[in-house]
Amino acid sequence: MTKLQTPFRYDFVGSFLRPQALKAAKAEYLAGKISEDAFNKVVEDEITKVVAKQKELGFHVITDGEFRRTFWHLDFMWGLEGVAHENTGGGVDFDGEFALLDDTYLTGKIKAKPHPFVEYYRFLKQFEDENTVAKYTIPAPAQTFQQMIVPANYEATRKFYPTNEELIHDIGIAYQDVIKQFYDAGCRNLQFDDCTWGAIVGDAAKLRYANIGVDLEEIKEQLLAVNNLALENKPEDMVITSHICRGNYHSTFFNSGPYDSVADYVFANEHVDALFLEYDDARSGGFAPLAKVSPDKKVVLGLITTKKPELENKETIIKRIYEAAKYVPLERLYLSPQCGFASCEIGNKLTEDEQWAKLKLVKEIAETVWG
Repeated sequence: MTKLQTPFRYDFVGSFLRPQALKAAKAEYLAGKISEDAFNKVVEDEITKVVAKQKELGFHVITDGEFRRTFWHLDFMWGLEGVAHENTGGGVDFDGEFALLDDTYLTGKIKAKPHPFVEYYRFLKQFEDENTVAKYTIPAPAQTFQQMIVPANYEATRKFYPTNEELIHDIGIAYQDVIKQFYDAGCRNLQFDDCTWGAIVGDAAKLRYANIGVDLEEIKEQLLAVNNLALENKPEDMVITSHICRGNYHSTFFNSGPYDSVADYVFANEHVDALFLEYDDARSGGFAPLAKVSPDKKVVLGLITTKKPELENKETIIKRIYEAAKYVPLERLYLSPQCGFASCEIGNKLTEDEQWAKLKLVKEIAETVWG
């Protein structure tokens, strides 16, 4: 088993644009024109190709591009007992675009069961070699918690969980079980994707929660509690990182605001090994909150955007890395894009060639800074 651990000086979040062959096969499968086995064969072929591309570019981490998913977060939740979903045309308003999402809600108590993502990981793991390690991405426990307490789900959730504390307990324990499933399958690098912290920063979030009479500080405590409960009993040789952003759907975003108001919680006290942080534009604020990052954590600076195709200026990015180094030592800093290229299967508004050009730039800059 490879001993490589994430993050690497040049890294990435996890998802990639779906190739046309995969999109076409998905459409044919949903239309009943090809079998599930035929569709899965296309999926596995395309995963094999995207892993080869990651290796070709010289990256030491590999993912399956999240090619088996429709949504970066909801698909995982559907693999937990007590969670159901349906497509009713609902979703969430992003900046200038409505994100179509399946309604995902509780039909009973949340418990772990053999999770399909673990089998997906096993397929990816076969491509590891002496230079690369497989990373798998799942939504953070806080993301599952938030999904079940949004206004549309509040009443359904209260049928099974009279209090948030009871919900937090069951989510945390279920995640502990799933983490062990990944570990037993050979996974030593797992990533939580977490938009909850990005959704509660900024003035708009304050107003949103004030209007529904919810104490925002209490919510922050609960997000931290559910994430840390899930991390209890984590194997010593397993790296679990967290990626935080403000939404990424078809090159749009959900929220804006600096990290200042959540730094004392997630930066200082969440028990992950590293933070992948969105920092690709002014919506994320400055680097000063990085001073709150506990000394046991690494920080991956998401300075290259996946939302638009234009390549960043190399010298500008290098300058920003050194600005961040005023708050976190350079040896604990790493570089990546700010998010995935296709958080949902719709993907962001750039081509596959432009996607790979972004990753080449990440590697080039990292090798300039860290050698």
